[in-house]
Amino acid sequence: MAHATDRDPDPPRGAALRAAKLAVRRQVLAARDALSADHRAAAAQAIADRLAALPWFARARTVLLTLAFRSEWDTLPLVRAALAAAKVVAVPRVNAETRMLDLYALTDPAHDVAAGFHGIPEPHPHCAAVAPAAVDWVLVPGVAFDAAGRRLGYGGGYYDRLLPLLAPGAARVVGAFDLQIVDRVPAAPHDLTVDAIVTETRTLIPPAAA
Repeated sequence: MAHATDRDPDPPRGAALRAAKLAVRRQVLAARDALSADHRAAAAQAIADRLAALPWFARARTVLLTLAFRSEWDTLPLVRAALAAAKVVAVPRVNAETRMLDLYALTDPAHDVAAGFHGIPEPHPHCAAVAPAAVDWVLVPGVAFDAAGRRLGYGGGYYDRLLPLLAPGAARVVGAFDLQIVDRVPAAPHDLTVDAIVTETRTLIPPAAA
């Protein structure tokens, strides 16, 4: 799959870009944190259902999924759908020494997960390792996104380093609340984009990924 490369003709750079990203990150995280538990649960189920219905997801054999942390949407319904479809479900574990994400296969969410790096839910080391090159569909986390496929992450750069290591053409798909979609994500030329953004009410396909 060709990945979107659309960029601002004259994006902010250096300190201005960092400040712009920080402002958007704070605004969206505050709005996401303010969602009620009932709204978050209903929206999460809707997002999971829409993601599971994507043809890209149906065709995938090895999917890389994240586990919800703090006010993120609950991905467990999607994890269970992938396991029920006999897919390999890879989940990342932070390697603090290499500042990379190591991938492990999740087979039982109730027993294979524990609080890890900074309290983030991660797979136990006893889970089988998964090679990044085996992943052909990835759920890309983030704070904010726009219709051009631009993504604002949490600032650690982990997915910027991981995504190029996945299978060539691996579908990069986002699940997010509607409020995480902004008019324009401040981005640098090297910032990676995604192929689809799925919210509780709509699916956005950036023009360059269509």
